[in-house]
Amino acid sequence: MDAKAFAQMSSSDAARQSPRMLVAVVSVILSTTLIAIGNGLMFAYIPVRLGAEGFDPTWAGSILTGLSAGGIAGCLLTGKLVSRIGHARAYMVMSALIVLSNAGVAAGPYPVVWIAARALYGFGMCALFIVAQSWLNDAVGNAIRGRVMAVFYVSYIVAMGLGSLMMAVLDVNSAQAPLIGIVFTALSMLPVGMTRLAQPPAPQAASVALRRSWRISPVGVTGMLAVGGLSMMIAGFAPIHATTKGFSQQEVAALMFAMPLGALILQIPFGWISDRTDRRYVLIAASLLVGVTGIAAARFDAAPLVVILAIYLIWSGASESIYSLSTAHASDRASQEDLVALSATLLFTWSVAGFITPAVGTVLTATFGTQSFIYVAISIAFAYALFVVWRVSTTRPVPAEETGNFAPMTAQAPVPVDLAFPTDQDPR
Repeated sequence: MDAKAFAQMSSSDAARQSPRMLVAVVSVILSTTLIAIGNGLMFAYIPVRLGAEGFDPTWAGSILTGLSAGGIAGCLLTGKLVSRIGHARAYMVMSALIVLSNAGVAAGPYPVVWIAARALYGFGMCALFIVAQSWLNDAVGNAIRGRVMAVFYVSYIVAMGLGSLMMAVLDVNSAQAPLIGIVFTALSMLPVGMTRLAQPPAPQAASVALRRSWRISPVGVTGMLAVGGLSMMIAGFAPIHATTKGFSQQEVAALMFAMPLGALILQIPFGWISDRTDRRYVLIAASLLVGVTGIAAARFDAAPLVVILAIYLIWSGASESIYSLSTAHASDRASQEDLVALSATLLFTWSVAGFITPAVGTVLTATFGTQSFIYVAISIAFAYALFVVWRVSTTRPVPAEETGNFAPMTAQAPVPVDLAFPTDQDPR
């Protein structure tokens, strides 16, 4: 067979395999989307149920801190687990842990049990996302990787909002919500269990390298510290505060739906601008917007619901944009061989901040009330804006032609860590 005939045959084989590959990739995205519905539902359910049972708001904050602690463990242990049992089995194990977590919540309003259950959930969810992201990265080529990951994140954000909205029609005094979460998690196992997507090779080590990552991008590392706190303060404490204020479960559901919607709306213009200028200018603008809308959230805390929804939509959307912009800015400044360690470090930094900040917020809540989270978020946002302003004044920008393409992300899902191979390789 001559070279021309072989090339034609290879091209034909690739064309036949392309639809199969598309179906396989969709199966992973569909699976995480189903889990996200349960995730959004549980974030809305737990503070509302605790409030209905008369528990102090500090319990909800402690449960949030437990979730973040589990996420840190997931960051540190996922690579070793995947090395031992592979991506598919690891995905199923993590899905089973999420089912067990929801079962613990369904057992009844026992806050201590819920802390342990949500810590288990944090571990499973963080690990599951790392596995899913590395699986997708291995499956698709460089030409479409950005678009596939954008669909992955957007699907997750939309599903979280829809899950939160489901709270409006459920009986908060029953175990309906965690049971529905179990159902969606069980359904999510089916697409992955039936997928024909080949498993990636054993992952390489993705070690945390704080000093090295700081040299690459102080703005990116600090951005992860900032947004880890902002995400847990805004997305985590907003339903706690709303419940304490006497919001109905329908109003809390609407609030939790508005926040991921804001993430979608604001990231698109911020990303478009950041691809055409120094991303640090956009980070400053996003941080200032978080601070200003935080002030508005405090000032209009007793406003009509429609006003509060508009404020939180912008507030959460600007915060989520810091997550995506910081990740993109750090990647712009990294060499190809640094990307694996950098992404692992960003994930770890985000997780640590997501653990420490809600712990501080819980203490402040016990002393000053649930509105304390607003002032913590305002302080973080303005402090980060000042830091980025200082960096802009002392360092040169990355030329626009050297930057990558912005992709929407969410701080409710981990930064992608490439467990399978360095991102300069194309497995296809």
